[in-house]
Amino acid sequence: MQIKTGKRIELIDITDRVKEQLHENGVQNGICVISTKHTTTSVIVNENESGLVSDILELLKILVPAHAGYAHDRIDNNADAHLKAVLLGSSETLPIIDGNLHLGTWQSIFFAEMDGPRTREVTVTVISSE
Repeated sequence: MQIKTGKRIELIDITDRVKEQLHENGVQNGICVISTKHTTTSVIVNENESGLVSDILELLKILVPAHAGYAHDRIDNNADAHLKAVLLGSSETLPIIDGNLHLGTWQSIFFAEMDGPRTREVTVTVISSE
């Protein structure tokens, strides 16, 4: 799926889009892998509450500030984006049970952009256990 991001750093809830792809596939039981191939993006699972989303983004800025003298900045000035993505990871794997993603009550799937705005790709791979 394509995602158009609008900010340099943002979290975009893609839960409904992943569920749509899952339902189109028709798998009843198995696993769903959501991944990104971009080195300055991530896929995470957490609660979609505006305060928490803001806290996550602020934590990333504190842990990995922009323009802090990183060696990679000599090439294209986005080392902080790569390092933030390293901390979060590039994929999530979720169980599929009875045709639905097995998410907790408050869990959502987020695409994390660290070097936008851009047009990005997320891959949803569904594997059946049947």
